[in-house]
Amino acid sequence: MPSDELVILDHPANRILIHHIARANSTDYSLGHAFQVARDDQHDHMDDNGWSDTGQHFTVSRGGYRLEGRHGSLDALRGRTTMIQGAHCPGQNTNAIGIENEGRYTSVEPPQSQWDSLVVFCAHICRQYGIPVAEIKGHRDYYNTECPGDRLYAKLPQLRTEVAKALV
Repeated sequence: MPSDELVILDHPANRILIHHIARANSTDYSLGHAFQVARDDQHDHMDDNGWSDTGQHFTVSRGGYRLEGRHGSLDALRGRTTMIQGAHCPGQNTNAIGIENEGRYTSVEPPQSQWDSLVVFCAHICRQYGIPVAEIKGHRDYYNTECPGDRLYAKLPQLRTEVAKALV
């Protein structure tokens, strides 16, 4: 039974937090695989953690597919003035959009298709909510965790630079 309700917050997000799903790096880049990863993640969060839905707002698959995680997040993003309360990082769930990236990035970098999709999506979120690129951060910036992995975390300055270029 879920332990929390989905909450619509009456303000936009002011930050993006980058996460990784710390699971094996699949070479299946298909849409079907992306859906399965999202279902598995939702199952873990709802059935094992008792949450109302997936903790993060969105997931980017290794094949570059972008999927809604927490129900209502896409509608809130489209509306620009509200956000869905997340369950992805203590202290950040009421102000930061959580983007989970399929894979484990402790010793390898994300595939190019995933990276390119993440850049485009972060630019879209920044545009919709008016988030400055300096506010694209890693999970570990706010919580004691390996997430989003050493290699993906090291690429966050590059992500901010590429998102800034996409916003011009």
